[in-house]
Amino acid sequence: MNDKKLIIGFIVLTLLILGGGIFVLSASVPNQITASQNAKAEVDQKTFDWGNIPYSGGNAVKTFTIKNTGTNTLKLTGVKTSCTCTKAQVAIDGKTSPYFSMHATSSWVGEVPPNKEAQLTVIFDPTFHGPTGVGPMERLISVQTNDAQNPNIEFSLKGVVVK
Repeated sequence: MNDKKLIIGFIVLTLLILGGGIFVLSASVPNQITASQNAKAEVDQKTFDWGNIPYSGGNAVKTFTIKNTGTNTLKLTGVKTSCTCTKAQVAIDGKTSPYFSMHATSSWVGEVPPNKEAQLTVIFDPTFHGPTGVGPMERLISVQTNDAQNPNIEFSLKGVVVK
């Protein structure tokens, strides 16, 4: 009798683990968007230097503009940062995306109509790494698009965290 309970318990546990694994893997697959020859992502600025960032001065924030100069809707997805100390958010026509970071995945897709813009706001927390996290830093943010000529846009921000 105890052997049957043990076997049934093992089977149930195995099914729970497999089900959880399938759920996690399906949730982490980024959105696939179809490339378009007529969606055009235009970015005037891809780099920014904050200079000195005071450790106790609050978050450092920078906003970049992504304009759709094409005739089809520009789709933005797969926003990632290079460190968990940095998060990013996209705003299109007053609607904001969730916050994105290094490890989080999302099924979010932002749609920028022709001749409209999206605002990519990057937020760096200088205290995230603690008091020893001072000195030069550089962070990257990537955004996937359906622009066939520009499928991945990378933004680079740097500065020096000072006490």
